Amino acid sequence: MEAENYVFEMEIPSDPYQIHRVEENLEKFFRKSGLEETDIENIGIAATEMVNNAIHHGNRDDRKKKVYIKFIKLAHQIEIVIRDDGGGFDPNSIADPLDPENLFKESGRGIFIVKSLMDDVKFKFNQNGTEVTLIKYL
Repeated sequence: MEAENYVFEMEIPSDPYQIHRVEENLEKFFRKSGLEETDIENIGIAATEMVNNAIHHGNRDDRKKKVYIKFIKLAHQIEIVIRDDGGGFDPNSIADPLDPENLFKESGRGIFIVKSLMDDVKFKFNQNGTEVTLIKYL
């Protein structure tokens, strides 16, 4: 079972109440593929944060727009691909959440936290929206 590849895809409307569906499917998928509890929790936190960003920042809470999620378990890594229909952003323009002037801001920590939980985070921007790939090596 370890060497097998698994893929699960889903799409949700840009509605924050749909995030629970992502969490449920993620947990089922990765339990089936034999991941440890800590990895499931960390991947879940990272994935739901990025789905939340896709809904709020990417699609601007427009429920007509979708968020597309793909869970991939390969022999030596886990990938979560999340794509929105938004206009994109510059990841280098995000303020450093550890800078003293940003410590008490209500937002701006999500990507920082995601990068600390995952082994690699890749962004891709095109006319169809923003795509982020979260990678965890096994």
